[in-house]
Amino acid sequence: MKITVVCAGKLKEKYLRDGVAEYEKRLRPYADLRTIEIIEERMKDRPSLAEKEEVLRREGERLSSQIPQRAYLIVLDVGGEEMSSEKFSARIDRLILMGESHIAFLIGGPFGLSDELRQRADLRLSFSQFTLPHQLIRLFLMEQIYRSFKISRHEPYHL
Repeated sequence: MKITVVCAGKLKEKYLRDGVAEYEKRLRPYADLRTIEIIEERMKDRPSLAEKEEVLRREGERLSSQIPQRAYLIVLDVGGEEMSSEKFSARIDRLILMGESHIAFLIGGPFGLSDELRQRADLRLSFSQFTLPHQLIRLFLMEQIYRSFKISRHEPYHL
């Protein structure tokens, strides 16, 4: 199984870098994991709607160019589907059974994602209705991917 995480921005806080690195290490026996970071777009204070859409479009184009071809695309989006860890694990298992060998996860920047990227997604996934920092979502995502493998293999981490 190949997993690619495409995200806007580098992790700034040491605790986030350390947490993500720990889950990357834990995931090595389960998947070929790759993370691709693009530079975040900057936006001026109080942008107009048109300016915001332009920033999301530019960032979206750069994110889109990094999504592996033929990968099943899961976009992290506050308006996406919420699910339990068990349901997420079952969804990953089902994708594997259907022959999907590459899953790509997409995390936008602090301003979200363009509508084009949302529409391109095979699945829009939300971890919460709360608005959470995109860098923290990256840590949550890595933990949930790891947890999903442990659940599907009936290994003790999740119990």
